[in-house]
Amino acid sequence: MVKVISVQPLAQGWALCQAAVDNPQVFASGAKAEDAALRLGARLAAAGDSAEIRIYLRDGALGGRFVCPARPAIAA
Repeated sequence: MVKVISVQPLAQGWALCQAAVDNPQVFASGAKAEDAALRLGARLAAAGDSAEIRIYLRDGALGGRFVCPARPAIAA
């Protein structure tokens, strides 16, 4: 199952939202929210979960989409 992470504009700042989490993280800038979303996607992929990151613009349009495929665990 792909975990969807979205970065959406707020009246004052930007929200990083994930369905599994009730409260969004709020950032002062879109760049900081996008960076946090990419890092979260990378952590989920490293843990074996696929993630899709959706970045929305101030006008509500989809500005970017990134896919972080799950990485298989490395046997030691």
